[in-house]
Amino acid sequence: MTDFEIALSRSDLPSPMAAYDAAEATVPSPAGLPALADAAAQSGLKRSVYCVLGMPIDAVDMATVVHRIETAATKHAAFLISTPNLNFLVNCLSDPEFKQSLLESDLCPPDGAPIVWIARFLGLPIKERVTGADLLDRLHVRGSGARRLTIFLFGGAKGVAAAAAKALNAKPGGLNCVGTMDPGFGEVGEMSQDHIIGTVHSSGADFLVLSLGAKKGQLWLRRNHNRLTIPIRAHLGAAVSFQAGIIKRAPPMVRAWGLEWLWRIKEEHHLWKRYRHDGLVLLRLLLTRVLPLAVLTRWHRFRWKYQSQDLLIKQSRNDQSIVISLCGIASETHIPKAISCFEEALTGNRTIIIDLLNTQLIDARFFGLLLMLRKELASRRAKLLFTGVPPMIERLFRLNELGFLLSTRSSM
Repeated sequence: MTDFEIALSRSDLPSPMAAYDAAEATVPSPAGLPALADAAAQSGLKRSVYCVLGMPIDAVDMATVVHRIETAATKHAAFLISTPNLNFLVNCLSDPEFKQSLLESDLCPPDGAPIVWIARFLGLPIKERVTGADLLDRLHVRGSGARRLTIFLFGGAKGVAAAAAKALNAKPGGLNCVGTMDPGFGEVGEMSQDHIIGTVHSSGADFLVLSLGAKKGQLWLRRNHNRLTIPIRAHLGAAVSFQAGIIKRAPPMVRAWGLEWLWRIKEEHHLWKRYRHDGLVLLRLLLTRVLPLAVLTRWHRFRWKYQSQDLLIKQSRNDQSIVISLCGIASETHIPKAISCFEEALTGNRTIIIDLLNTQLIDARFFGLLLMLRKELASRRAKLLFTGVPPMIERLFRLNELGFLLSTRSSM
């Protein structure tokens, strides 16, 4: 069973998703991850996260990502970075475990141009791509006063990681590659054997960079989370091939126009099938999710422009749970108030029930905060539940690809 249950007052919602139960049964649950100190866990609520079609996307720039990496390296604290692009979004829709890998991540800056376009169309302040290739370049060209990071490159075709390491170490900079491994193209389990994990550990690196393909890479990181000692982990895909010079990266102007996918097809002809499939999924999402969300968002902004947009937050407690009632508009304006309430509630390590009966609207920023609350509760082996979900709010959950949160039933 999943560590999370969603309590609903209605009885006509679908039964629990078997796929989510299966994913949680075959991999370590978030509750199995090392427990965090209260202060560290509560700080996760302060991430500037927006929900973009079910994915938590951090509204951060490159400088902030680099700073977070440097901090994690200094503290030797486990820090999982995911860099969502269109292929990530497509995988999230079909693979619950893949989606869970993003929900459990400590930072999710947008990599793909379509993610940024969708966010802009929905009026979200996500303006900048933070690609894996740019991230490696920025870490390598940091100022001389910055801490030099050691990295381990894992994956890619035979010899690619070694070539990338040689290229990185040939020029002075902020990165020093201390090890590589190309485990082949087997299944995640085959690439998770003890001797492989032992080789990764023995490097003593600060940063583990994977290049296994998005789906395999994210699942490998999630399933081996508790076994890894390298603090910073990320799947950066083609960034390793770019460093090795095996694949030529698109010119800056092509990237600025959002046409890097065309360049990638030119360089790697086999990718056209993936881009065609992902493009068709994107078109469907634009028509069935993004456009309706944009219309609803603009309508509600107009509707509430001259009316009260207050959010009243009430809290009650018992020995087993904390009930938080949201009355009014759950929007970005009220995030500081909500964070304060949620941080207080987290101190008890009890089930938190969010009562939405009198909630009139939830925006993408508030959905992002709820996802972070879910993540922090998991680290405490506690549950997040919802009750009293009215039809309009239920529709918003589903348009935001958060219907999985409404897949189980329980009574208060």
